[in-house]
Amino acid sequence: MFHAINKLVLYFTVFFLAFLIHVISAKADANNMSGAMADMSAINGYITNSADAETMIGATVSIIGTNRGAYTNKSGYFSITNIQPGEYTVRVSMVGFDAFEEKIKFTKNNAVRKDFSLSSKSITTGEVNVIAARTEDTRQISISTVNVPISQIKEIRIGGESDVFRSLQMLPGVLTSSQISSGLYIRGGSPDQNLVLLDGATVYNPSHLFGFISTFNSEAIKDVELIKGGYPAQYGSRLSSVLNITQKDGNRNEFEGLASLGLISSKLSLEGPIGNGSWFLGGRRTYFDLLKPLLGEDKENPIPDFGFYDLNAKISQDFGSKDKVFLSGFTSYDNFDYGISGFDMKMYMGNLSGAGRWTHIFNEDLFTNVMVSGSFYNNGMNQDMSGFKMKVENSIEDYSLKASTEWFISEIFNLTSGTEINYYIFNYENNYTGDESETEQGTNGGGRMKLRYEDWNYALFSSLNANISPLLSFQAGLRVSYWDYSDNMNFDPRLAIKYILFDNLAVKGCWGIFHQYLRLAGMEDFSLFDTWLPTDKTVKPSEAVHYILSFETKPMPELDLSVDFYYKNLKNISEIKNGSIEGADVKDIFFSGKGYAYGMELFLQRRVGKLAGWVGYGLGWVNAKFDSINSGKEFRPKYDRRHDFKVVLQYLMSDKWNFGATFQLQSGQSYTGATSRFQTYLPGDNYGFGKVVPSQRYGLRMPVSHQLNLSASYLTTLFDLPCKVILDIYNVYSRRDILTRYYDVSDEKSSLKDLKLLPIIPTFSVEVKF
Repeated sequence: MFHAINKLVLYFTVFFLAFLIHVISAKADANNMSGAMADMSAINGYITNSADAETMIGATVSIIGTNRGAYTNKSGYFSITNIQPGEYTVRVSMVGFDAFEEKIKFTKNNAVRKDFSLSSKSITTGEVNVIAARTEDTRQISISTVNVPISQIKEIRIGGESDVFRSLQMLPGVLTSSQISSGLYIRGGSPDQNLVLLDGATVYNPSHLFGFISTFNSEAIKDVELIKGGYPAQYGSRLSSVLNITQKDGNRNEFEGLASLGLISSKLSLEGPIGNGSWFLGGRRTYFDLLKPLLGEDKENPIPDFGFYDLNAKISQDFGSKDKVFLSGFTSYDNFDYGISGFDMKMYMGNLSGAGRWTHIFNEDLFTNVMVSGSFYNNGMNQDMSGFKMKVENSIEDYSLKASTEWFISEIFNLTSGTEINYYIFNYENNYTGDESETEQGTNGGGRMKLRYEDWNYALFSSLNANISPLLSFQAGLRVSYWDYSDNMNFDPRLAIKYILFDNLAVKGCWGIFHQYLRLAGMEDFSLFDTWLPTDKTVKPSEAVHYILSFETKPMPELDLSVDFYYKNLKNISEIKNGSIEGADVKDIFFSGKGYAYGMELFLQRRVGKLAGWVGYGLGWVNAKFDSINSGKEFRPKYDRRHDFKVVLQYLMSDKWNFGATFQLQSGQSYTGATSRFQTYLPGDNYGFGKVVPSQRYGLRMPVSHQLNLSASYLTTLFDLPCKVILDIYNVYSRRDILTRYYDVSDEKSSLKDLKLLPIIPTFSVEVKF
């Protein structure tokens, strides 16, 4: 049935694109014949924050008295074309800022270049905007898209830290593998199926090792956009979602800094003007390893040793009024050490990325963006389970070139097109021999494997947005990609539609095909280590088909309600072969299968008032089927969580006191049990060590997971400097959730052990601006 639907929608998409191109051509011909376009005017420019001259993403620019308007893109740029000559009032606005108006005279055949600045609103009403919904550009359709203002991310604190991923995890349809995991499991997809971009550079594992905090320092971030499904054609190579994060450029007006000292971690950020631009530098480090002895020792459920650091940097420069250049970088490192009877493990993980970007305005309706980036990710693990030793290491290098253009054709049409080239280097090693000596490159067999892959990817994309009428909008796109290593080419069409049924009810729908060539599979018995490899000629690329239907309304003046229904059909997805110790191809390391995910998400939100927040509920099913797993029967993957309930509240008692609370309740994570045990022996070994025989893959479910966190902040001064004092209580009623379960077979009698998470942790921190 769905195969037939896919064909029908594909044919309709091609027909619709051809129809729109015909309309554009006809419109252009008519305009050329009449000469009417020559009489029109236009306006374009950048919107900035007056406090630090940072460009603003998603600001509104409208021509009062007309239906003409636009929104700034990720570079803070806007363009409005086809303006009838005359004098108009131009209005610029954005949530949290005072609106600005200015009269501008538009003349025939003339484009006005004008930059605007907005000032932040002062707190006079005692209201809090928790997540400010952003009005959509009429030429674009945002399906399952959430823009989270960074000012609100800083107010959602868990464990003393404001965190990008923590804020996103409080949205319905965004799940976690545990209470402390910063990985995002979105609508039945695993974390590797999310495309995470930091200033356009791919970040492959954006979570600190123990998962307590993500790798992104909120003080270094300007904008966060999450697309939970049906994303447009300029994004590719992932099955589930896109997380697009933009770093701060830095204060162009004056030098400033922020220092934060807490019980678990501290951070420092500095920024200021340089040349005709700005710079930013921010760093963060935890010192939990120094505080762990104060929490007491629990021999049955010990707390792991872990630590991390991260560093963000960025420089921006203007070259005239039409050219901007940005250089940005990011690095992080983590370590983890845990030992208990029958189980010992050491892990590490590191990220390193950098990007150079050039934006150029060709004219009032053509904006270009060229970016060169590089990203390096590596992780490793050494593990000893009841005498069975193993070592696994994995790394990815990604070098990319991406060029795109935005063509603001008219008030009806907007076209985004471009190309992308990627060069990848993959390294993978495992060693199950117990011999820790170095494994030679290309070794394959005898319990050792050391492999290296190189791959090139070439992609073209185009997406056309059309505002057919005030009630109806379309978006149609196509992405074509070719992967050299697997000699595979794919065509990924995308189609979205929005229709306004009533003044307060909009209906949106989308369909799209998505392919993924990179493969990641976590180890079945432990969820913190992941293995990345490419698709080669022995396996097919993973594929997902998205179907989304969304309803948005306002049941009351101060309440927003959205309900999303989704279905995803998955093909050629991966599960790692845990028992495989030999193999030269990807098929020797991964099982390949299929699956599907479906469900609904409800999001009720109150954005303003002294008491503000939201309630979210997600209901979802995930099923997978592999010929070589569970006798070919369907099973639920480990990231299946049927029910997901979340509450976020903020109460602004005064202009100095702010209180917050978050609560979440989720179905337990799936895990694989055991049916029996057998004993293995080495020569001269009288006892040997035990091995368990697994039961149905992920056939059991852990207990329900739930947690309450509270926070309070107080604004004051310290040495005449603005200061914020923050008290945060993580895991208020100290329920230690289970990270993973394993079987201890070091004794004659096997026993089930739980690796438990953190207890209640009160934290105290101070932030000082200077």
